[in-house]
Amino acid sequence: MALEIALRTSVAPAKTRVAFRAETLGLPLTYASSTKLRARPSLAEELAEFREFGRTTRKLTTSFRAPDQETRQVPTFVNEFWTAKQRQAHSLHEISYRACFKPQLPRFFIERLTQPGDAVYDPFMGRGTTLLEAALLDRVPLGCDVNPLSGVLTQPRLHPPFLEDVAARLRQIDFDQADEFPEELLVFYHPNTLRQIVSLRQYLLARRKAGSLDSIDEWIRLVALNRLTGHSAGFFSVYTLPPNQAVSVKSQKKINVQRKQKPPARDVPALILKKTRILLRDCDPPARAGLARVASRALLLTKTATHTPEIPANSLSLVVTSPPFLNVVDYATDNWLRCWFCGIGANSVRLTVPRKIEDWQAAMTEVFRELYRVLKPGGHVAFEVGEVHAGKTRLEEAALPCGLHAGFEPLLVLINDQKFTKTANCWGVDNMAKGTNTNRIVLFRKR
Repeated sequence: MALEIALRTSVAPAKTRVAFRAETLGLPLTYASSTKLRARPSLAEELAEFREFGRTTRKLTTSFRAPDQETRQVPTFVNEFWTAKQRQAHSLHEISYRACFKPQLPRFFIERLTQPGDAVYDPFMGRGTTLLEAALLDRVPLGCDVNPLSGVLTQPRLHPPFLEDVAARLRQIDFDQADEFPEELLVFYHPNTLRQIVSLRQYLLARRKAGSLDSIDEWIRLVALNRLTGHSAGFFSVYTLPPNQAVSVKSQKKINVQRKQKPPARDVPALILKKTRILLRDCDPPARAGLARVASRALLLTKTATHTPEIPANSLSLVVTSPPFLNVVDYATDNWLRCWFCGIGANSVRLTVPRKIEDWQAAMTEVFRELYRVLKPGGHVAFEVGEVHAGKTRLEEAALPCGLHAGFEPLLVLINDQKFTKTANCWGVDNMAKGTNTNRIVLFRKR
Protein backbone atom coordinates (compact mmCIF):
# COMPACT_ATOMS: atom_id res chain seq x y z
CA MET A 1 0.00 0.00 0.00
CA ALA A 2 1.50 3.30 -0.97
CA LEU A 3 1.70 5.91 1.73
CA GLU A 4 1.80 9.53 0.68
CA ILE A 5 4.09 11.69 2.82
CA ALA A 6 3.62 15.42 2.42
CA LEU A 7 6.35 17.65 3.77
CA ARG A 8 5.52 21.17 4.79
CA THR A 9 6.38 24.00 7.09
CA SER A 10 4.27 24.84 10.12
CA VAL A 11 2.65 27.73 8.25
CA ALA A 12 2.16 26.05 4.86
CA PRO A 13 -1.24 24.76 3.73
CA ALA A 14 -1.86 21.12 4.63
CA LYS A 15 -1.57 19.81 1.05
CA THR A 16 1.45 21.86 0.00
CA ARG A 17 4.25 19.77 -1.47
CA VAL A 18 7.79 21.02 -1.05
CA ALA A 19 10.25 20.26 -3.82
CA PHE A 20 13.89 19.73 -3.02
CA ARG A 21 16.24 22.43 -4.23
CA ALA A 22 19.97 21.87 -4.23
CA GLU A 23 21.75 25.00 -3.01
CA THR A 24 25.33 25.91 -2.35
CA LEU A 25 26.56 27.89 0.60
CA GLY A 26 28.10 31.19 -0.40
CA LEU A 27 31.51 31.72 1.21
CA PRO A 28 33.57 34.92 1.17
CA LEU A 29 36.42 34.88 -1.31
CA THR A 30 38.73 37.20 0.67
CA TYR A 31 39.62 37.56 4.32
CA ALA A 32 41.24 40.24 6.40
CA SER A 33 45.00 40.08 5.99
CA SER A 34 45.47 39.91 9.75
CA THR A 35 43.42 36.71 9.96
CA LYS A 36 45.17 33.43 9.28
CA LEU A 37 42.90 30.49 8.67
CA ARG A 38 44.01 27.30 10.35
CA ALA A 39 43.49 24.33 8.06
CA ARG A 40 41.51 21.55 9.66
CA PRO A 41 43.35 18.22 9.73
CA SER A 42 42.05 15.39 7.59
CA LEU A 43 39.56 13.06 9.22
CA ALA A 44 42.20 10.31 9.29
CA GLU A 45 44.59 12.61 11.15
CA GLU A 46 41.87 13.62 13.58
CA LEU A 47 40.94 10.02 14.28
CA ALA A 48 44.55 9.07 14.88
CA GLU A 49 44.92 11.81 17.50
CA PHE A 50 41.45 11.42 19.06
CA ARG A 51 41.55 11.52 22.89
CA GLU A 52 38.21 13.08 23.83
CA PHE A 53 37.12 10.25 26.12
CA GLY A 54 40.49 9.35 27.55
CA ARG A 55 41.45 6.51 25.24
CA THR A 56 44.21 6.31 22.65
CA THR A 57 43.24 5.40 19.10
CA ARG A 58 44.46 2.06 17.84
CA LYS A 59 45.41 2.08 14.17
CA LEU A 60 44.92 -1.16 12.25
CA THR A 61 44.53 -2.16 8.62
CA THR A 62 41.51 -3.66 6.89
CA SER A 63 42.22 -5.80 3.83
CA PHE A 64 39.68 -6.57 1.16
CA ARG A 65 39.51 -8.05 -2.31
CA ALA A 66 38.78 -5.44 -4.97
CA PRO A 67 36.61 -6.16 -8.03
CA ASP A 68 39.83 -6.78 -10.01
CA GLN A 69 40.65 -9.53 -7.46
CA GLU A 70 43.64 -7.59 -6.15
CA THR A 71 43.99 -7.32 -2.37
CA ARG A 72 43.77 -3.75 -1.14
CA GLN A 73 43.99 -2.14 2.26
CA VAL A 74 42.57 0.88 4.06
CA PRO A 75 43.59 2.34 7.43
CA THR A 76 41.33 1.43 10.33
CA PHE A 77 40.91 3.49 13.50
CA VAL A 78 39.55 2.02 16.75
CA ASN A 79 38.46 4.13 19.70
CA GLU A 80 35.40 5.31 21.59
CA PHE A 81 34.59 8.18 19.24
CA TRP A 82 31.12 8.81 20.70
CA THR A 83 29.74 7.56 23.97
CA ALA A 84 26.89 7.64 26.44
CA LYS A 85 29.13 9.94 28.49
CA GLN A 86 28.44 12.70 25.96
CA ARG A 87 25.61 15.16 26.41
CA GLN A 88 22.20 13.64 25.92
CA ALA A 89 20.86 13.72 22.38
CA HIS A 90 17.94 15.97 21.50
CA SER A 91 14.63 14.83 22.99
CA LEU A 92 13.03 14.48 19.53
CA HIS A 93 15.17 11.38 19.00
CA GLU A 94 13.48 9.50 21.83
CA ILE A 95 11.42 7.02 19.82
CA SER A 96 12.26 3.33 19.49
CA TYR A 97 13.14 1.43 16.33
CA ARG A 98 15.05 -1.80 16.39
CA ALA A 99 18.67 -1.77 15.17
CA CYS A 100 18.81 2.03 14.90
CA PHE A 101 22.09 3.82 15.61
CA LYS A 102 22.61 6.57 18.14
CA PRO A 103 22.30 10.23 17.05
CA GLN A 104 25.94 10.76 18.00
CA LEU A 105 26.99 8.63 15.02
CA PRO A 106 25.60 10.83 12.22
CA ARG A 107 26.50 13.94 14.23
CA PHE A 108 30.16 12.86 14.27
CA PHE A 109 30.33 12.86 10.47
CA ILE A 110 27.92 15.73 9.78
CA GLU A 111 29.96 18.12 11.93
CA ARG A 112 33.25 17.12 10.34
CA LEU A 113 32.35 16.63 6.68
CA THR A 114 29.64 19.23 5.95
CA GLN A 115 28.76 22.88 6.43
CA PRO A 116 25.41 24.48 7.39
CA GLY A 117 23.10 24.45 4.39
CA ASP A 118 24.59 21.28 2.90
CA ALA A 119 22.31 18.37 2.01
CA VAL A 120 22.64 15.15 4.04
CA TYR A 121 20.98 11.90 2.93
CA ASP A 122 20.12 8.49 4.36
CA PRO A 123 18.95 5.90 1.78
CA PHE A 124 17.87 3.49 4.57
CA MET A 125 16.42 6.09 6.90
CA GLY A 126 14.64 3.81 9.39
CA ARG A 127 13.34 6.00 12.21
CA GLY A 128 15.04 9.05 10.65
CA THR A 129 17.98 9.55 13.03
CA THR A 130 20.31 10.91 10.34
CA LEU A 131 17.64 13.24 8.94
CA LEU A 132 16.64 14.68 12.30
CA GLU A 133 20.24 15.17 13.43
CA ALA A 134 21.07 16.83 10.11
CA ALA A 135 18.12 19.21 10.47
CA LEU A 136 19.09 20.05 14.06
CA LEU A 137 22.56 20.94 12.74
CA ASP A 138 21.11 23.26 10.05
CA ARG A 139 21.65 20.84 7.17
CA VAL A 140 18.97 19.93 4.62
CA PRO A 141 17.68 16.40 5.37
CA LEU A 142 16.84 13.83 2.72
CA GLY A 143 15.83 10.23 3.26
CA CYS A 144 14.55 7.12 1.52
CA ASP A 145 13.15 3.84 2.78
CA VAL A 146 11.01 1.17 1.19
CA ASN A 147 9.15 0.82 4.50
CA PRO A 148 6.38 3.47 4.63
CA LEU A 149 6.59 3.49 8.44
CA SER A 150 9.87 5.38 8.11
CA GLY A 151 8.14 8.47 6.78
CA VAL A 152 5.46 8.21 9.46
CA LEU A 153 8.15 8.15 12.15
CA THR A 154 10.34 10.89 10.65
CA GLN A 155 8.25 13.62 9.06
CA PRO A 156 6.34 14.84 12.17
CA ARG A 157 9.57 15.38 14.11
CA LEU A 158 10.90 17.73 11.46
CA HIS A 159 7.82 19.89 12.14
CA PRO A 160 7.19 19.49 15.90
CA PRO A 161 3.86 20.89 17.11
CA PHE A 162 3.17 22.68 20.38
CA LEU A 163 1.97 20.72 23.38
CA GLU A 164 -1.22 22.73 23.77
CA ASP A 165 -2.20 22.04 20.14
CA VAL A 166 -1.78 18.29 20.65
CA ALA A 167 -3.81 18.44 23.88
CA ALA A 168 -6.60 20.33 22.12
CA ARG A 169 -6.76 17.80 19.28
CA LEU A 170 -6.86 14.86 21.69
CA ARG A 171 -9.86 16.43 23.41
CA GLN A 172 -11.64 16.58 20.05
CA ILE A 173 -11.19 12.88 19.27
CA ASP A 174 -13.87 10.46 20.43
CA PHE A 175 -11.96 7.54 21.97
CA ASP A 176 -15.11 5.47 22.49
CA GLN A 177 -16.30 5.03 18.91
CA ALA A 178 -14.67 1.76 17.84
CA ASP A 179 -16.60 0.06 15.04
CA GLU A 180 -14.50 -3.09 15.31
CA PHE A 181 -12.94 -5.02 18.16
CA PRO A 182 -10.01 -7.31 17.19
CA GLU A 183 -10.19 -9.72 20.13
CA GLU A 184 -6.85 -11.36 19.28
CA LEU A 185 -5.16 -8.15 20.45
CA LEU A 186 -6.53 -8.61 23.97
CA VAL A 187 -3.30 -10.50 24.75
CA PHE A 188 -1.66 -7.05 24.62
CA TYR A 189 -4.40 -4.68 25.79
CA HIS A 190 -7.13 -4.27 28.36
CA PRO A 191 -10.54 -4.16 26.62
CA ASN A 192 -11.02 -0.46 27.42
CA THR A 193 -7.53 0.34 26.14
CA LEU A 194 -8.08 -1.64 22.94
CA ARG A 195 -11.33 0.25 22.34
CA GLN A 196 -9.46 3.56 22.63
CA ILE A 197 -6.68 2.36 20.28
CA VAL A 198 -9.17 1.18 17.65
CA SER A 199 -11.13 4.43 17.92
CA LEU A 200 -7.95 6.45 17.35
CA ARG A 201 -6.96 4.22 14.45
CA GLN A 202 -10.36 4.70 12.80
CA TYR A 203 -10.16 8.46 13.27
CA LEU A 204 -6.70 8.69 11.68
CA LEU A 205 -7.55 6.41 8.75
CA ALA A 206 -10.74 8.34 8.07
CA ARG A 207 -8.86 11.66 8.13
CA ARG A 208 -6.23 10.27 5.75
CA LYS A 209 -8.89 8.96 3.37
CA ALA A 210 -10.64 12.34 3.37
CA GLY A 211 -7.37 14.17 2.75
CA SER A 212 -7.72 16.12 6.00
CA LEU A 213 -4.89 14.50 7.98
CA ASP A 214 -2.83 17.45 9.22
CA SER A 215 0.45 17.86 11.07
CA ILE A 216 -1.18 17.50 14.50
CA ASP A 217 -2.82 14.23 13.45
CA GLU A 218 0.49 13.00 12.05
CA TRP A 219 2.21 13.78 15.34
CA ILE A 220 -0.45 11.91 17.33
CA ARG A 221 -0.07 8.93 14.98
CA LEU A 222 3.71 8.98 15.47
CA VAL A 223 3.42 8.99 19.26
CA ALA A 224 0.69 6.34 19.29
CA LEU A 225 2.88 4.06 17.15
CA ASN A 226 5.64 4.48 19.70
CA ARG A 227 3.35 3.60 22.61
CA LEU A 228 1.66 0.52 21.13
CA THR A 229 3.83 -2.05 22.93
CA GLY A 230 6.56 -1.86 25.53
CA HIS A 231 7.74 -2.82 28.96
CA SER A 232 6.50 -0.13 31.32
CA ALA A 233 3.36 1.72 32.37
CA GLY A 234 4.19 4.38 29.79
CA PHE A 235 2.99 2.07 26.99
CA PHE A 236 -0.53 1.02 26.03
CA SER A 237 0.23 -2.70 26.42
CA VAL A 238 0.96 -5.17 29.15
CA TYR A 239 4.68 -5.99 29.55
CA THR A 240 6.06 -7.26 26.25
CA LEU A 241 9.44 -7.62 24.63
CA PRO A 242 11.19 -4.23 24.27
CA PRO A 243 12.11 -2.01 22.58
CA ASN A 244 8.67 -1.30 21.25
CA GLN A 245 8.39 -3.90 18.45
CA ALA A 246 5.49 -6.31 18.90
CA VAL A 247 6.00 -10.03 19.21
CA SER A 248 3.39 -12.35 17.72
CA VAL A 249 0.07 -12.99 19.44
CA LYS A 250 1.23 -16.54 20.19
CA SER A 251 4.46 -15.32 21.75
CA GLN A 252 2.64 -12.71 23.84
CA LYS A 253 0.35 -15.40 25.23
CA LYS A 254 3.44 -17.27 26.44
CA ILE A 255 4.87 -14.11 27.99
CA ASN A 256 1.61 -13.48 29.84
CA VAL A 257 1.58 -17.03 31.22
CA GLN A 258 5.24 -16.94 32.24
CA ARG A 259 4.86 -13.58 33.98
CA LYS A 260 1.36 -14.38 35.34
CA GLN A 261 0.13 -11.06 33.98
CA LYS A 262 -3.03 -9.57 32.54
CA PRO A 263 -3.18 -6.38 30.45
CA PRO A 264 -3.96 -3.41 32.73
CA ALA A 265 -6.20 -0.52 31.71
CA ARG A 266 -4.23 2.38 30.17
CA ASP A 267 -5.44 5.86 29.28
CA VAL A 268 -4.41 6.25 25.63
CA PRO A 269 -4.80 10.05 25.21
CA ALA A 270 -3.08 10.69 28.55
CA LEU A 271 -0.10 8.55 27.56
CA ILE A 272 0.13 10.25 24.15
CA LEU A 273 0.23 13.64 25.84
CA LYS A 274 2.81 12.45 28.36
CA LYS A 275 5.13 11.16 25.63
CA THR A 276 4.58 14.33 23.61
CA ARG A 277 5.77 16.38 26.56
CA ILE A 278 8.95 14.26 26.70
CA LEU A 279 9.64 14.51 22.97
CA LEU A 280 9.15 18.30 22.95
CA ARG A 281 11.30 18.89 26.03
CA ASP A 282 14.21 20.35 24.05
CA CYS A 283 12.09 22.17 21.45
CA ASP A 284 12.93 25.69 22.55
CA PRO A 285 12.53 28.65 20.14
CA PRO A 286 16.09 28.36 18.71
CA ALA A 287 15.59 24.64 17.98
CA ARG A 288 12.22 25.28 16.33
CA ALA A 289 13.66 28.11 14.27
CA GLY A 290 16.55 25.93 13.13
CA LEU A 291 14.25 23.12 12.07
CA ALA A 292 12.00 25.56 10.23
CA ARG A 293 14.98 26.86 8.19
CA VAL A 294 15.66 23.47 6.61
CA ALA A 295 12.58 21.27 7.05
CA SER A 296 10.68 22.95 4.22
CA ARG A 297 13.47 21.83 1.86
CA ALA A 298 13.48 18.24 3.12
CA LEU A 299 12.66 15.27 0.93
CA LEU A 300 11.38 11.90 2.14
CA LEU A 301 10.92 9.06 -0.33
CA THR A 302 9.08 5.75 0.12
CA LYS A 303 10.77 3.49 -2.42
CA THR A 304 13.92 1.52 -3.16
CA ALA A 305 17.20 3.38 -2.76
CA THR A 306 18.54 2.11 -6.08
CA HIS A 307 16.50 4.53 -8.20
CA THR A 308 15.86 8.03 -6.85
CA PRO A 309 15.43 10.43 -9.78
CA GLU A 310 13.74 12.87 -7.38
CA ILE A 311 17.23 13.70 -6.07
CA PRO A 312 19.28 15.78 -8.52
CA ALA A 313 22.70 14.52 -9.57
CA ASN A 314 25.72 16.01 -7.79
CA SER A 315 23.53 17.66 -5.13
CA LEU A 316 24.41 15.96 -1.83
CA SER A 317 27.40 16.54 0.43
CA LEU A 318 27.14 13.53 2.74
CA VAL A 319 25.41 10.18 3.11
CA VAL A 320 25.20 8.57 6.55
CA THR A 321 23.38 5.27 6.61
CA SER A 322 23.11 1.77 8.02
CA PRO A 323 21.83 -0.84 5.55
CA PRO A 324 20.06 -4.14 6.33
CA PHE A 325 22.38 -6.70 7.90
CA LEU A 326 22.13 -10.17 6.32
CA ASN A 327 18.68 -10.99 7.72
CA VAL A 328 19.79 -10.31 11.31
CA VAL A 329 16.73 -8.11 11.94
CA ASP A 330 13.24 -8.97 10.65
CA TYR A 331 11.76 -5.50 10.30
CA ALA A 332 8.49 -6.68 8.74
CA THR A 333 7.71 -9.09 11.59
CA ASP A 334 8.80 -6.58 14.25
CA ASN A 335 6.47 -3.92 12.89
CA TRP A 336 3.32 -5.93 12.12
CA LEU A 337 1.27 -4.18 14.80
CA ARG A 338 2.45 -0.73 13.73
CA CYS A 339 1.50 -1.56 10.14
CA TRP A 340 -1.95 -2.65 11.31
CA PHE A 341 -2.43 0.63 13.18
CA CYS A 342 -1.47 2.66 10.08
CA GLY A 343 -3.55 0.57 7.70
CA ILE A 344 -0.47 -0.79 5.93
CA GLY A 345 -0.23 -4.41 4.78
CA ALA A 346 2.98 -5.57 6.47
CA ASN A 347 3.51 -8.34 3.91
CA SER A 348 3.15 -5.88 1.03
CA VAL A 349 6.35 -4.05 2.00
CA ARG A 350 9.29 -5.64 0.18
CA LEU A 351 12.33 -5.08 2.37
CA THR A 352 15.89 -5.77 1.23
CA VAL A 353 17.07 -8.39 3.73
CA PRO A 354 19.60 -10.61 1.89
CA ARG A 355 20.59 -13.91 3.50
CA LYS A 356 23.85 -14.54 1.63
CA ILE A 357 26.89 -12.28 1.59
CA GLU A 358 27.12 -12.29 -2.22
CA ASP A 359 23.46 -11.24 -2.50
CA TRP A 360 24.03 -8.49 0.06
CA GLN A 361 27.02 -7.23 -1.93
CA ALA A 362 25.07 -7.20 -5.17
CA ALA A 363 22.24 -5.22 -3.55
CA MET A 364 24.60 -2.73 -1.90
CA THR A 365 26.59 -2.21 -5.11
CA GLU A 366 23.40 -1.04 -6.82
CA VAL A 367 22.75 1.37 -3.95
CA PHE A 368 26.32 2.70 -4.16
CA ARG A 369 25.91 3.39 -7.88
CA GLU A 370 22.92 5.60 -7.15
CA LEU A 371 24.74 7.30 -4.26
CA TYR A 372 27.62 8.07 -6.63
CA ARG A 373 25.18 9.82 -8.96
CA VAL A 374 23.59 12.05 -6.32
CA LEU A 375 26.73 12.99 -4.38
CA LYS A 376 28.80 16.03 -5.24
CA PRO A 377 32.42 15.49 -6.25
CA GLY A 378 34.31 15.41 -2.97
CA GLY A 379 31.20 14.22 -1.10
CA HIS A 380 31.38 11.36 1.39
CA VAL A 381 29.49 8.19 2.31
CA ALA A 382 29.65 6.97 5.92
CA PHE A 383 28.38 3.39 5.64
CA GLU A 384 27.74 1.73 9.03
CA VAL A 385 27.74 -2.06 8.91
CA GLY A 386 28.61 -3.60 12.28
CA GLU A 387 29.43 -7.21 13.06
CA VAL A 388 27.12 -10.15 12.39
CA HIS A 389 27.25 -13.90 12.84
CA ALA A 390 28.86 -13.61 16.30
CA GLY A 391 31.61 -11.41 14.89
CA LYS A 392 32.65 -13.96 12.27
CA THR A 393 31.32 -11.84 9.39
CA ARG A 394 32.74 -8.35 9.13
CA LEU A 395 30.63 -6.48 6.65
CA GLU A 396 33.15 -3.67 6.28
CA GLU A 397 35.30 -6.09 4.29
CA ALA A 398 32.28 -6.90 2.12
CA ALA A 399 31.20 -3.26 1.74
CA LEU A 400 34.56 -1.92 0.58
CA PRO A 401 34.53 -3.60 -2.87
CA CYS A 402 30.89 -2.52 -3.36
CA GLY A 403 31.76 1.16 -3.04
CA LEU A 404 34.93 0.75 -5.08
CA HIS A 405 33.01 -0.98 -7.87
CA ALA A 406 30.59 1.98 -8.02
CA GLY A 407 33.46 4.44 -8.46
CA PHE A 408 34.06 5.60 -4.89
CA GLU A 409 37.44 5.98 -3.27
CA PRO A 410 37.64 3.97 -0.02
CA LEU A 411 39.24 6.21 2.61
CA LEU A 412 39.16 4.40 5.96
CA VAL A 413 37.28 2.27 8.43
CA LEU A 414 36.20 3.77 11.76
CA ILE A 415 35.35 1.38 14.59
CA ASN A 416 33.53 2.90 17.54
CA ASP A 417 34.25 0.42 20.32
CA GLN A 418 32.00 0.55 23.36
CA LYS A 419 29.79 -1.68 25.48
CA PHE A 420 26.22 -2.49 24.59
CA THR A 421 23.44 -0.33 25.95
CA LYS A 422 20.57 -1.61 28.09
CA THR A 423 18.35 -1.72 25.00
CA ALA A 424 20.69 -4.17 23.26
CA ASN A 425 20.86 -6.35 26.36
CA CYS A 426 17.05 -6.47 26.43
CA TRP A 427 17.25 -8.36 23.15
CA GLY A 428 19.62 -10.93 24.68
CA VAL A 429 22.61 -9.51 22.82
CA ASP A 430 25.92 -9.78 24.66
CA ASN A 431 29.28 -8.33 23.71
CA MET A 432 31.01 -10.46 21.06
CA ALA A 433 28.06 -12.89 21.04
CA LYS A 434 25.30 -11.83 18.65
CA GLY A 435 24.25 -8.84 16.59
CA THR A 436 26.34 -5.70 16.45
CA ASN A 437 29.10 -5.34 19.02
CA THR A 438 30.69 -2.23 17.56
CA ASN A 439 29.78 0.55 15.16
CA ARG A 440 31.91 -0.18 12.10
CA ILE A 441 31.75 2.59 9.51
CA VAL A 442 33.36 2.48 6.09
CA LEU A 443 34.07 5.96 4.75
CA PHE A 444 34.10 6.58 1.00
CA ARG A 445 34.67 9.73 -1.07
CA LYS A 446 33.46 10.58 -4.54
CA ARG A 447 36.42 11.56 -6.66
